[in-house]
Amino acid sequence: MVKIRLKRLGAHKKPFYRVVVADSRNARNGRFIEEIGYYDPLKEPAVIKIDAEKANKWLGNGAQPTDTVRMLLKKSGVIE
Repeated sequence: MVKIRLKRLGAHKKPFYRVVVADSRNARNGRFIEEIGYYDPLKEPAVIKIDAEKANKWLGNGAQPTDTVRMLLKKSGVIE
């Protein structure tokens, strides 16, 4: 199953995330298919940058977003 999920980067206690499309069987920070954006929760307000065109393409192909990514997609206006 293909999922849209977060890949964690950044130092200890300073998280930075990339929004990636990956096979659900791969590790969290392992192999991914495509990177479609990023999320920086430490900035005020939090920075969410997602390529809407790529996200909609993958959602249309049946990729399932995780709960956190679904929230980010709603905040960035990609989905209702």
